[in-house]
Amino acid sequence: MLVLLPPSEGKAASGRGAPLKPESLSLPGLGAAREAVLTELVDLCTGDEDKARDVLGLSEGLRGEVAKNAGLRTAGARPAGEIYTGVLYDALGLASLDAAAKRRAARSLLVFSGLWGAVRVTDRIPSYRCSMGVKLPGLGALAGHWRTPMAEVLPEAAGDGLVLDLRSAAYAAAWKPKGEVAGRTATVRVLHAPTRKVVSHFNKATKGRIVRSLLADGAAPKGPAELVEALRDLGYEVEAGAPAGAGRPWALDVLVDEVH
Repeated sequence: MLVLLPPSEGKAASGRGAPLKPESLSLPGLGAAREAVLTELVDLCTGDEDKARDVLGLSEGLRGEVAKNAGLRTAGARPAGEIYTGVLYDALGLASLDAAAKRRAARSLLVFSGLWGAVRVTDRIPSYRCSMGVKLPGLGALAGHWRTPMAEVLPEAAGDGLVLDLRSAAYAAAWKPKGEVAGRTATVRVLHAPTRKVVSHFNKATKGRIVRSLLADGAAPKGPAELVEALRDLGYEVEAGAPAGAGRPWALDVLVDEVH
């Protein structure tokens, strides 16, 4: 099972660990594309601060993020699972999983990123600010920058098992499973059960809990149909049906009573 996650807007501090070693990151086929983004981002943030804030879409209150990006090559690095914070990651609670579940997380979780493309939760990275929606002056829109290398690398990373896609639209634009891989991909919406309306904040929390439940249980669904059964066994209310044609992802609705 491969689980595709969005990053978090907010991130923990880099800490005092050894600096980034780009060659050590997972999915080495993304290395050249990573280096291109990293180089332009550092150069941008080392120069005109106001221009950098404008390009990155940062408010005056986030001015410090520019300096953070300028120092990416020398900042301390920590496992990505510690860098990413926020609602989804709080609900996922990687640090509190048992050893076996942590090993499953290391194998199956892939976090998408405007800067790194995609990383495993064990990959050591510094804290940064660069969303997938950014358009760098040289490289252009990052989603477009990542499409070709992602199309070459991600099908192999997906293997022959289930792909659980929990990314937001901006990050999904960087890689869309196609053909046979799409046929074993499942996306998830979180709906308020009484109204059938999509929920926002609780959407992230529920997705984090779903991933935690699967990891803690050791569930290993082979495809979308097995995923539906696994989630129901874990106590989730799930509505789903097979897609109309081959080569299309399944769309799962998880119903919740609470909306936060």
